[in-house]
Amino acid sequence: MSKSQINLPKTAFSMKANLPNKEPGIIEYWQKINLYEKLRKKSKGKEKFILHDGPPYANGNIHMGTALNKILKDIITKFHQMDNKDSVYVPGWDCHGLPVEHEIDKTFGIKGKADVLSMGIGRYNEECRSIVMRYSSEWRKTITRVGRWIDFDNDYKTLDPTFMESVWWVFKQLFDKSLVYRGFKVMPYSTACNTPLSNFEAGLDYRDVSDPAILVKFPVCDQNDTYYIASTTTPWTRPANMALCVNPEFDYCYLQNPEGQLFIVSSLRLSFIPGCTQKGKGEKLCDGWQRLKTVKGSELAGTRYMPLFENFLHEYRERAFVVACDPYVSNDSGTGVVHQAPAYGEDDYRVCLQNGIIIRGDPLPDPVDANGCFTKEAPDSISGMYIKDADKTVIRILKEKKLLLDSARIVHSYPFCWRSKTPLIYRAVSSYFVRVEQIKSELLKNNAETKWVPAYVQEKRFHNWIEGARDWAISRNRYWGTPIPIWQSPDGNETIVVGSISELEELTGCDDISDIHRHKIDHLTIPSQRGEAFPPLQRVEDVFDCWFESGSMPYAQQHYPFENSATFKENFPADFIAEGLDQTRGWFYTLMVLSTALFDRPAFKNLICNGLVLAADGKKMSKSLKNYPDPNDVINKYGADALRLYLINSPVVRAEPLRFKEDGVFAVLKDVFLPWYNAYRFLIQNVSRLEVESNITFSPEFDRSKLDNPLDNWILAESSSLVGFIKREMREYRLYTVVPRLVQFIGQLTNIYVRYNRGRLKGNDADSQRALRTLYYVLLTLCKSMAPFTPFFVESMYQNLKRCLSDAEESVHFCDFPSDTDDNEHVGLQIAVSRMQSIIEMGRVIRERRNKPIKLPLSRALIVHSDERFLNSLSAHLTEYVKSELNIQNLEITNEASKYISRKAQPNFATLGKRAGKRMKSLKSKVENFSDAEIERLRVVGEIEVDGMKLGADDVLTKYEFNRKLGDDEDAICDADGLMLCLNLDVDQTLQDEGLAREVVNRVQKLRKSAGLFVHDAIDIFYRVEGGPTDAKTDILRILATDGNKHFAEAFENAPKDLAEMIDERVTIAAEVVALSNGVSLALKLVRCNVSCSSAPVGFAEYLKCREYANLRANVHNLQIHLDGEQIKDTILRNLQF
Repeated sequence: MSKSQINLPKTAFSMKANLPNKEPGIIEYWQKINLYEKLRKKSKGKEKFILHDGPPYANGNIHMGTALNKILKDIITKFHQMDNKDSVYVPGWDCHGLPVEHEIDKTFGIKGKADVLSMGIGRYNEECRSIVMRYSSEWRKTITRVGRWIDFDNDYKTLDPTFMESVWWVFKQLFDKSLVYRGFKVMPYSTACNTPLSNFEAGLDYRDVSDPAILVKFPVCDQNDTYYIASTTTPWTRPANMALCVNPEFDYCYLQNPEGQLFIVSSLRLSFIPGCTQKGKGEKLCDGWQRLKTVKGSELAGTRYMPLFENFLHEYRERAFVVACDPYVSNDSGTGVVHQAPAYGEDDYRVCLQNGIIIRGDPLPDPVDANGCFTKEAPDSISGMYIKDADKTVIRILKEKKLLLDSARIVHSYPFCWRSKTPLIYRAVSSYFVRVEQIKSELLKNNAETKWVPAYVQEKRFHNWIEGARDWAISRNRYWGTPIPIWQSPDGNETIVVGSISELEELTGCDDISDIHRHKIDHLTIPSQRGEAFPPLQRVEDVFDCWFESGSMPYAQQHYPFENSATFKENFPADFIAEGLDQTRGWFYTLMVLSTALFDRPAFKNLICNGLVLAADGKKMSKSLKNYPDPNDVINKYGADALRLYLINSPVVRAEPLRFKEDGVFAVLKDVFLPWYNAYRFLIQNVSRLEVESNITFSPEFDRSKLDNPLDNWILAESSSLVGFIKREMREYRLYTVVPRLVQFIGQLTNIYVRYNRGRLKGNDADSQRALRTLYYVLLTLCKSMAPFTPFFVESMYQNLKRCLSDAEESVHFCDFPSDTDDNEHVGLQIAVSRMQSIIEMGRVIRERRNKPIKLPLSRALIVHSDERFLNSLSAHLTEYVKSELNIQNLEITNEASKYISRKAQPNFATLGKRAGKRMKSLKSKVENFSDAEIERLRVVGEIEVDGMKLGADDVLTKYEFNRKLGDDEDAICDADGLMLCLNLDVDQTLQDEGLAREVVNRVQKLRKSAGLFVHDAIDIFYRVEGGPTDAKTDILRILATDGNKHFAEAFENAPKDLAEMIDERVTIAAEVVALSNGVSLALKLVRCNVSCSSAPVGFAEYLKCREYANLRANVHNLQIHLDGEQIKDTILRNLQF
């Protein structure tokens, strides 16, 4: 019996990827080698790549949207680090503002300003300070686990005095440029949090609510029983009514009801009056109703009416309670008459101001306090009540006064406070403003200088937001924030804006200021410059809106201009930012406003805008609903790399919403990582085998110019193409294009290169070594190319692959991004292999639809195409692959396409529709009548002129049709490229026998694999025919008994034998009864004699288990293994013989 050497791999190579379990160990390795610190040293002196990190609130655990944002930034910064840049990422934290205060309010039961003052602003602020970073350790853990490298120890916080001081500097610059003023603005207001919100914040939480919908009668002065009719869904605003407004261009009707009362309403809104018009008959009046006259709205201007409530009658009698005109009034809803409460509506405030009903700078008629409760200025019946609770009382009073025409309820969408989950109101608030409207043209110019992905967010959403931008309210009457550095005299005639801590120390005489929060500086006063007779200046109470702070981060994170002035100027604007779509009205906007106001430049060059990550049901992810998985759970289950690729390959990186599904993460694992890992595993196994069998040390070095195998050159060219593609797309910030291209390449690598070269890769001659070196090079290049995207997976591979390199970097992340050489020499080969694969796919389709399994040989195939260069390349290099994959014996190739195929042209309506217009009919006729020569000219040249219009290749669709009728034993497919494959499907007995032989080989090989055998493990094969049709049994016995069957000779060391010849001492390794395609049941047994391991006889199956154990512990020789309840103690040697 021949002896065969048993091969034990030299590396502790795992047969399973186990991605999630390996990743923590890789993080430990990075920490052990101080990877991030070494990257900083390695990058010193290189061109900087600057990312600005929008500061998040760390007031809760990371959700999937935050994980997405961190992953996007990580991929971009890692790529530029490998692309020869110094790519530093400094994180930031938003530590001020309403979310923090709201937590303290809930903890201490604080209801309003009085409670804060009773507690003391100092204690209140210190309580806020104590919680702002309570989740930072969890953030650090999750961000690290997702593969993000961050300089946590040098982060910036908006509560740092250095940061706050730079915010002061920004504000003073704006003030000195006359871009700051104080005024009133009607803003969304949270009565629960006692603070106004930005329009951005107000849009975060809309809900459908049921509100009163009432029609109210306003009695006209000096006109008995005559009323203006106005509608509202906020009855509580009626006590603050100061005017009515009509559209000057509308027609208004004096409408008399059956009781003789006159109602003044828009002529187009009569149907809104209950009982006025006949249902389904338009504006036709019901019996008893009459139109007495119609006037223009402008004729009603100045008409006086009696107020519904008299709480402001004495103070405003002379100028209020009149009808004003303004074109904002519409006929879309209501009655065309709009009630005006200037304290609670933006248009109300503007109209009343324009008509002299209120005076700029004077207090507003506002009977509601900061908590949303009516003050003593309100009627006694509602004084002290919460506004929404007062709705019923107001309605009752109007009904008692016979001023309520109708009362109903309406369900509509209404904004809620995103923190307190209570309804917002709109009210006029005193605030400091930045004059955004004054710099609008500069904002539009600077926006055009930036690059956004996707572009439509910049060109439409953000552009339109700037176009309609109003002045920006930047102050809040709160406590925990950066104080606005304005000191003012009590009479308001003297104002000083402080721009630095040193300036404040000089002005106040206090020389030990280390913290500039309210409780540390509110007591400091500045002497009046008008003399000692005047009282000192006190700081105004307001603090900055946190959006002003985050918009100042490019300057404040570097403490500019007090420090790092040269560094800031060299690296401004930032290279890149990335946040969610909602930030178009938030951080993106505030960055642009402040950088434009300060420097007339954008704050950034490139921006990725991601969409929202939703739950699987399409709803917003909600902690209370628990409708989404924790990112840490997903990472632990599938691995961070799988989550990374899933997210960047989703619509969310194109600013579209993503319904997060775990199935999608698993699909990435299955479709990307598994085949990629299998290619890597195949390389390692065969390198290990080669080293043992040939007693050589594998070297990956090779001279590409000496490669003569077409698939070697092809996969190297495809690898170079992939590198170039990734580099181009990453420099354009199009992350979403990378994964599809990666999947395509992995398919090429596994389904074409490895599959078609399995024989070469499993050999041990010089050609096999060239194939292994090629595969090694491709996998190593893929590791480097994908390092920014899948940092864990490629690091695991790289640590094993680098063992073959004499001078390897410590980590794949220290490597430069691979260069993409221009491989024009092999472009033709790439096209040829692509078409070859199309041929193979077409052949598989034909076989499947004609029920001809691939194991059944076919005698002949015909390939037709007009490209002679492709056909020459196919004939010279690729025919054997086609014949092998399709199991074809003879291949005929021809470029005489016109003999078999005809071409017809059709216009592409999708591209031509708008351009052609009325000429489309004529154009269609002429395109459809193109000659074959015209179609060919269009294909070669790329354009053709028809009726004076130039048509490109995309404007004309080419359809291919067969010229001749196919026989019963033929089938063919022609693709859109004009490539045709025709198979002869006639099968004789010889072909059938060959097919059955291949089927037996396949069944044996599957059985070998299931038994854990390697290809080189010698075994004997025995068979017995168990059953089946008589003729079929005869055929299979004849084939198995044929001496010299070429398929058996190629696949097996020993030909299959009848089971009756089996010797009793043999050990059965595996046995199975298989059903062949001809209906025969065939019993197969794989057997081997006993193996001697040193002195202990061990069965072959037991030996396999020993070897499997040794594979996991390559350098361990003394083994203790329990098999079937018995202990086997032995030494397995590398040169074990049997």
